[in-house]
Amino acid sequence: MGSYCLKMVMISRPPIFVTLLLLLPSSIFGLPECNFPAIFNFGDSNSDTGGLSAVFGQFPLPNGQTYFQSPAGRRCDGRLLIDFIAEGLGLPYLSPFLDSMGTNFSHGANYATAGSTIRRQNTTIWQSGYSPISLDVQYIEFSDFLKRSKIIREKGNVFKDLLPGTEKFSSALYTFDIGQNDLTSGYKLNMSTEQVKAYVPDVISQFTTTIKNIYVSGGRSFWIHNTGPVGCLPYIMDTRLITAAQIDKHGCASPFNGVSQYFNEKLKEAISQLRKELHLAAITYVDIYSVKYSLIAQSKKLGFGDPFMVCCGHGGRYNFNNAMRCGSTKMVKGKEILIAKSCEDPSSRILWDGIHFTEAANKWMYGQIMNGAFSDPPVPLKMACHI
Repeated sequence: MGSYCLKMVMISRPPIFVTLLLLLPSSIFGLPECNFPAIFNFGDSNSDTGGLSAVFGQFPLPNGQTYFQSPAGRRCDGRLLIDFIAEGLGLPYLSPFLDSMGTNFSHGANYATAGSTIRRQNTTIWQSGYSPISLDVQYIEFSDFLKRSKIIREKGNVFKDLLPGTEKFSSALYTFDIGQNDLTSGYKLNMSTEQVKAYVPDVISQFTTTIKNIYVSGGRSFWIHNTGPVGCLPYIMDTRLITAAQIDKHGCASPFNGVSQYFNEKLKEAISQLRKELHLAAITYVDIYSVKYSLIAQSKKLGFGDPFMVCCGHGGRYNFNNAMRCGSTKMVKGKEILIAKSCEDPSSRILWDGIHFTEAANKWMYGQIMNGAFSDPPVPLKMACHI
């Protein structure tokens, strides 16, 4: 791959990274942009554009209010990171694979569902809140889509325009943003941080199995996000017993972030091994953890204010109540009243609902990752097809 060195300079909001790539891998210089014709995304609520809501009903208002002006299948006031990635590549927003209403898969498909994990959970969504569409199921959906789309396209008519041609599967970008729920699911079962760490290698093994399967199916370009700092989420900080000594200098819970960092360390090691095994694959590891933590650490400087104050919620220390999440209503004198409302200006907050980020935060994060400043190797998004 060649050696490289990276320097970054950050300028005030709107954020701009002036990235001096002193020694990029020599094979990158002079190569054209990749021109990805499609994206196939796998993940959880951080990149779900409507998969779970297509099955279990739309996430209620005020979700979607900022950009879509109505519920849009996203746990956000507007666009997600995957939406900005699609925009950056000149592609339409991804249709959820599970959505049969007005979907267009000609430029890829989104298999992510809110609450998804890499490993299957031994609980129902009604018990734990975790989606039954784990990563292995998402791969099954993709594999079936790959086979059937060719058959259906041959029927012609509208089907030919709504499904990707065979050539798009090999030249598409395969994106992943999943793993956070695998960590929090252990805490829901009252496991210690050490117990959660103990099953991380198995989670990583199942993750890499899916990547290998997609490679065998013809996928060649992979853009893989690590997991974010769960110890910086009110969802964790407000529902776990955390002592003052466990709070770091930026206000996050160190033990929980430590588990995220351990997961990311093992993921990066596994990706390094995959590069040795999958010789034709271009695999980019994106350090979303550092991007999100940097945003939280610089929240006030960047104009976002208190990094932990939730925009859409009701009560609690951070305007977060696990029993009264964003969009929750209450019957008052026979009339349904919205209780967990949006703040006046979502663009002034980092966190939308205590678990997910606002559109403004997602846009800021996209600005940091698009040029490769947080990637290994440090290649821009539009160059991620090159080995």
